[in-house]
Amino acid sequence: MIEQLEAIRERFNEVGQQIVQPEVVSDPKRFMKLSKEYKELDRIVQQYVSYQQVLAEIENARQLIATEKDEDFRELAKEELEQLQPRRDQLEADLKEMLIPKDPNDSRNIILEVRGGTGGDEAAIFAGDIFRMYQRFCDKMGWKMSIVDFTEGSSGGYKEIVAEVEGEDVYGKMKFESGVHRVQRVPATETQGRIHTSAASVAVLPEAEEVDVDLNMNDIRKDTFCSSGAGGQSVNTTYSAVRLTHIPTGLVVQCQDERSQLKNFDKALTVLRSRLYEIELQKHNDAIASQRKTMVGSGDRSDKIRTYNYPQSRVTDHRIGMTVYNLPAVMDGDIGDFIEQLRIAENAERLKEGAGA
Repeated sequence: MIEQLEAIRERFNEVGQQIVQPEVVSDPKRFMKLSKEYKELDRIVQQYVSYQQVLAEIENARQLIATEKDEDFRELAKEELEQLQPRRDQLEADLKEMLIPKDPNDSRNIILEVRGGTGGDEAAIFAGDIFRMYQRFCDKMGWKMSIVDFTEGSSGGYKEIVAEVEGEDVYGKMKFESGVHRVQRVPATETQGRIHTSAASVAVLPEAEEVDVDLNMNDIRKDTFCSSGAGGQSVNTTYSAVRLTHIPTGLVVQCQDERSQLKNFDKALTVLRSRLYEIELQKHNDAIASQRKTMVGSGDRSDKIRTYNYPQSRVTDHRIGMTVYNLPAVMDGDIGDFIEQLRIAENAERLKEGAGA
């Protein structure tokens, strides 16, 4: 671990020198990339400096205990040692976690897709509830969410809804939400008070950049149509909505949120690029998912990941066996505890992988 930390400190100093060079400052992309790396390395280096200081203090305390003849001084040194050792252990644990290789996609924005699954009208209503849960979580995180496309359910909610979410480390937190979310409750459409089980599927796609996907515009068919939904008098009167078909894969993406056809085209292209990127990312995740008991971060849409039981106000995440009894708060966007525990579980799996390598 010390060798890794020394190498990181060396790289930190190297980046610090590069970042002030005129040729770097005048190149915005390179400057941004190095600035981001500098900030990430700085956290680790600061922690490493604190760790070294504690190790030096522990060594001094041990020297005092071994050589000091004055009993009072020795007792003080023993007390100091008892306080320093837990501090050392905590710093060591934090550093080990920091050294776990980060998912390079964690800092990306996302495309969020929520679809009603089994359960008919109730599934669409639940998909709407799940989407609102994410809207509120995004508000709490200070992220910006913008709707790309949606199809409303006949009794409320959404058959499907697609949104773009922008902010800091959005994918790093939201990636754990991919999969099937199951609800157990008496639907609003139920007349006899019976509990039904329905589901909604969630897909979280890291937003792809142009350099990530080699997209040939000759492979894309563009169609325009009238928007259907909120938007005032221009709805259904102008061909502002855009549908893109990627001919080689058959993927179809549409956007009708903006009044401008050009803006809808740009948004649809972003979603298409991200879906193509996710196909490649899924291949990579599938290769490692079999080794991970939690399936955390695998993004497999067929996995049942969480159950929301309304009669008992219970929410259970099946990957980590975590259950809470505050369903109203969860549906109001309070999902931070689940995400934190899933992150810890993923890091534990990565540590095991590193130890076994």
